[in-house]
Amino acid sequence: MGQIVEDTQTVGNTLLEVGALLMSSGASTHRTRVTLNRIANGLGYEIESLITQRAIMLTIIEEDQKYLFSRLKRISPLKPNFKMVSGISHLSWDVMEEKWSLQQINAELDRLKSLPHYPRWVLLTTVGAAGSGFCYLFGGDALNMLVAFVATVIGLFVRQEATKLKFNPYLCVFFAAFIASFIAGLSELFEIGSQPDKAVATSVLFLVPGIPLINSVTDMMDGNIQNGLVRAINGLMIAFAIAVGLFSSRMILNF
Repeated sequence: MGQIVEDTQTVGNTLLEVGALLMSSGASTHRTRVTLNRIANGLGYEIESLITQRAIMLTIIEEDQKYLFSRLKRISPLKPNFKMVSGISHLSWDVMEEKWSLQQINAELDRLKSLPHYPRWVLLTTVGAAGSGFCYLFGGDALNMLVAFVATVIGLFVRQEATKLKFNPYLCVFFAAFIASFIAGLSELFEIGSQPDKAVATSVLFLVPGIPLINSVTDMMDGNIQNGLVRAINGLMIAFAIAVGLFSSRMILNF
């Protein structure tokens, strides 16, 4: 009996880890719940889960109803990682179809957590290129694109550094929006390029909270109203921080 209880607790802890990783990596509530149920069923367990934006509660019920596991785990702040989301999704299907053991699941989770992230210079360069690309789509010329690139790269760098220093997430967005729009706004002040306003408008687009807003809609469509509203408000708060940062830089530059 003691071994069964211990096994149930091990399974429960693994499932909580899976759920927390999915939510913090940007998965929707519905996807997280479905994935947890798939893994649990593949291991021969039935579960009930309560998933919020900040924590996940899980209860395991065995077939004979004799042994229960119930525990809560906090969810880390959002750090988008689609490698993790897709990797856990593949893992869940392997558990169902290939009857993976708990040891195989934990080994795969350790592998996914150890996967390297993109180098910082790659992230800065590609996000900057995206900013200059948006500037081009909005009608900016080569000089405007260059300004948008530089402003985006520096703005993202500032946000990364502010995050490392553990500032409030909305303050990090404010700092990034302020610096990026201020740098781009200098091109208007010195009349660099044919349409410097396009560089200003696109310099903050890298901060747009796409994941929270998209997940808020999918959560509410799936009936997870509470999580959907929390994510929607979070997205609106980020948008507000962007607007305040942009407004502050415009006030300083007297535009």
